[in-house]
Amino acid sequence: MIRSSKGLLALSPLLVFLLVYVLSSLFVGDFGRVPVSSAFLIAAIWAVATTPGKLRERINCFSKGAGDRNILLMIWIFVLAGAFAGSAKDIGAIDATVAATLHLVPSKLIFCGLFLASCFISMSIGTSVGTIVALVPLATEMAANCGVSEAYMAAIIVGGAFFGDNLSFISDTTIASTRIMKCEMRDKFRMNIRIILPAVLVVAAIYIWQGWNAQLTGVGNMDDWYKVFPYLLVIVMAMSGIDVSIVLLTGIIANAVMGFCCGSFLPQELGAAAGTGLAAGADGALAAGAGKMAALAWTGWLASLGRGIATMSDLIIVTLLAGGLMELIRANGGLDFIIDRLTRRIKGERGAQFSIAALVCIADICTANNTIAIISTGSIAKEISDRFGLDPRKTASILDTFSCLIQGIIPYGAQLLIAAGLAGISSASIIPHLYYPFLMGVMAVLSIIFRFPRNTVKPQARG
Repeated sequence: MIRSSKGLLALSPLLVFLLVYVLSSLFVGDFGRVPVSSAFLIAAIWAVATTPGKLRERINCFSKGAGDRNILLMIWIFVLAGAFAGSAKDIGAIDATVAATLHLVPSKLIFCGLFLASCFISMSIGTSVGTIVALVPLATEMAANCGVSEAYMAAIIVGGAFFGDNLSFISDTTIASTRIMKCEMRDKFRMNIRIILPAVLVVAAIYIWQGWNAQLTGVGNMDDWYKVFPYLLVIVMAMSGIDVSIVLLTGIIANAVMGFCCGSFLPQELGAAAGTGLAAGADGALAAGAGKMAALAWTGWLASLGRGIATMSDLIIVTLLAGGLMELIRANGGLDFIIDRLTRRIKGERGAQFSIAALVCIADICTANNTIAIISTGSIAKEISDRFGLDPRKTASILDTFSCLIQGIIPYGAQLLIAAGLAGISSASIIPHLYYPFLMGVMAVLSIIFRFPRNTVKPQARG
């Protein structure tokens, strides 16, 4: 049985991670040079070493967090996403989609168009992860054509993805925040959209300005337009609200069918040799050539899936280490310690709202999951809201918006890790380009300071 250590010692693993990662990155002057997995490994070792109790109990607690069903579900999605992205790339689906997009969308609006498409899809499907999985491979493949970095293009999609995560009626965070605060989703939406709409408009304007002089290169042709089908299928299914696992699995099957039909999984040199056998005309040669081609296509497809899955290996390791680390912090009373300290000296409406915002932000830093952060701090937020007579719609908006803010900018959060894995870059390299999450946070802070929206109906405060 783990004995709660409480105090700063319970939070020290998180501090160790931040110190190792940030200071090492600053020392070399490049956040991409320091693997997140290495920093998490050191922090995990520290967490196990400083946790009270027998060593076996400490390791079991760590393993419980790493083996949490939400963590394992996330890893399953990572595996499928890697397999889909790898096979889509090998059959030319991504290249064909990039070519089609560059032909159809005016170059001046390419960045803004991707951002608004990400907002629309995330709003429709209610998940930032599904949006990122669907659009990041396309966006990062377009980076070279647009003359910008993969990190910049990935950030466009990640920013738009959190628009829907924050506002969608079927988003976990919306459901959790409104249920906790006992308010209607439509009322929370009306409140929340008025808070963050200025951020959306400003970001859209920034992308129009930055894309106004964009010079697209290597646009290519539309000869392989039919290869867009697997990619469109994934986007349409995702927007239909189908579970992301089913969407990705269907996409993998569609890639396989397209690849087998087009011969995309055949090595060029061996495919030519097999074709020579077919051209011989003899029945035996025909059968042998067809059999060889089928075997080559099958193994080529398996290799394509394997390469895609391999790109997610670091991401999977980081997810496991983060899950175990956060469970030790929770078991040691780190989250309870923070909550207790933040709620001791609350004065006035603004102070109450800022304390709720700080609670959910810290909880998200510690859990790397915005839905869990809302659920973890929801009862305390409800108590603070009732005590100070806060509008429950505003409190629900604060919980949702600030949790999405932190989730959108932490380098070990699922969304940035997935985007980085699909783009083949470090998650930290995306952060400087994340306009929307930061501006969303700024608008949320301003809404507390200047008390807007003003036409709120507050419940009676409790003494």
